[in-house]
Amino acid sequence: MATLPLTTDEKLQPLPEHTARLTTPTAASHVFRGDTRGDAQTGCHGEGRSHPVLSRDLLDRAAHAGVAALTGGLSPTSVALAIMDWTLHMAVAPGKLLELSTAAALAGAEVSYDAMRATVAEPRREHAPGDPRFAGDDWAAWPFHVYRDGFLRLQHWWESATTAIPGVERHHEELVRFLARQWLDACSPSNFVATNPVVQRAAWSSGGTSFVTGALHWLADLRDLVHGRPGGEHAYPSEWQPGKHVAITPGKVIWRSELCELLQYAPTTLTVATEPILIVPSWIMKYYILDLQPHDSLIRYLVDAGYTVYTISWRNPGEAFRDVGLEAYLQEGLLAALAQVRERDAQQVHMVGYCLGGTLLAIAAAALVRDGRGDELKTVTLLAAQTDFTEPGELGLFIDASELAALDALMWRQGYLDGAQMSAAFQLLKSRDLIWSRMMSEYLLGRRSQPNDLMAWNADTTRLPYRMHSEYLTSLFLDNDLAEGRYCVGGRPVALSDIEAPMFVVGTERDHVSPWRSVYKLHLLTHNELTFLLTAGGHNAGIVSQPGHPDRYYRCATRAAGEPYRGRQEFLAANEPVDGSWWPRWNAWLREHSDGEAPGRTIVDGLDDAPGTYVFER
Repeated sequence: MATLPLTTDEKLQPLPEHTARLTTPTAASHVFRGDTRGDAQTGCHGEGRSHPVLSRDLLDRAAHAGVAALTGGLSPTSVALAIMDWTLHMAVAPGKLLELSTAAALAGAEVSYDAMRATVAEPRREHAPGDPRFAGDDWAAWPFHVYRDGFLRLQHWWESATTAIPGVERHHEELVRFLARQWLDACSPSNFVATNPVVQRAAWSSGGTSFVTGALHWLADLRDLVHGRPGGEHAYPSEWQPGKHVAITPGKVIWRSELCELLQYAPTTLTVATEPILIVPSWIMKYYILDLQPHDSLIRYLVDAGYTVYTISWRNPGEAFRDVGLEAYLQEGLLAALAQVRERDAQQVHMVGYCLGGTLLAIAAAALVRDGRGDELKTVTLLAAQTDFTEPGELGLFIDASELAALDALMWRQGYLDGAQMSAAFQLLKSRDLIWSRMMSEYLLGRRSQPNDLMAWNADTTRLPYRMHSEYLTSLFLDNDLAEGRYCVGGRPVALSDIEAPMFVVGTERDHVSPWRSVYKLHLLTHNELTFLLTAGGHNAGIVSQPGHPDRYYRCATRAAGEPYRGRQEFLAANEPVDGSWWPRWNAWLREHSDGEAPGRTIVDGLDDAPGTYVFER
């Protein structure tokens, strides 16, 4: 059995000729120059023109990269413009100022009244139910209820002060509200020993050892940060190693390119569905989020349900991949893997895409139909994947021309976007839970979070090539080219409305990466049969939602081909929640769209055992 040894970036061989043709400085230069105009003949952004990098561009990029390195890739100009927009419009909104002044005076009077009360206070209306920062009866005692309620009033006041200001540009309003929330979350009384009764009780009952343990945790994390391990060694423990504890579904690597490996899993049933399943995970993550432990592995579930399952395992790129573009991921990754599956297994394939992999799959499906190859796809399933980016949720806070110029310059200098930099952005979006609550638990209470398989996977970060990520952020996030018919494959635009294969689309209720209301917009862009399912949970936990998982439910509805559009609120009103995992509902849908069964086949010609080699690259 042949194996491919792990290679360093310096030892990488050149990518195929098709990929090499994508390395001219075209679309990646657009972000920096602010040039988003399309080619007049093709209608494609960045097609048909070359942009040589001039010396002044190099100087400007170097300057931007220096600033971005100091700010972690954030644009201080974008922040300054948002604050200025909000400040200037607030200055000419006397009605709003009067409303805020009145609210501040009333809140101050209530705080003063509460401060004079020396008895246990009843929970007030300001206490947000379910807010983990103020859970427990200790917060109802004086003076801690004063701290709590005063802070929550202040939080409510700032929410009002940063919204509904006449004339403020929407993106600036959202950014100012985000900045205010970051400041408030940092100042929460739950973050300080003197104002947190839970911390004080833990210190008293432990004789102060909780502080000692917390200090040791802080020192350990500081050491890991200094040594380039920002997540801490405890975030990726040895008991969750791929191939030993997670990603252990039996299978083999049956094909390998410079961009990805193709894994095929061994059947566990005598017969399987005629059409195989090919999974396209996001390249922003390791594929094995869909193959954790056997009990919560979606891949194991599909294999046991009687399917031949393939998945792509993307490479973790380094600087040598800096000029690999999005088209290479499409042609040399997804479509090349699809060709391998069809050659080995069947003429039609059930395709599944997760997150950015789902966006890439939607592009591929449209391109295949355009080129007369739409019959290669039996069905298309998109898991938490956006195709219209006009409502990207809080992730859109980091997407504007100024922000992308800073991020582009930072990636240009590095050759890639590092996984730790991506993690920092996601942590800011949920700083209350991922930063401050964790710090209180680990440093003030001395309690380490017990890692699980999903947490260990989340700490196993990946990098993104410079050009690919610049093209993705500019063409899709900033310009929304895919939804508006300007995104090109092979120099020609593609349209999602051309897709004919039945689609199963999954959104999750608390998704801050691909908000379900944005995912739902695919209804506006297609006319084929489309089943939309909304499930409980977030971007990852909502998808990894195995049968038996507690507190899971979903809503589901199918739009027949050609039926009129139904809005999001109509979808919610017309479909009652169904208790349980959504996996069996999807399995039933796949069976309805499969053409019978075939004997399961043992894999005999693999290159390596699953999970392959690329999954171990750091």
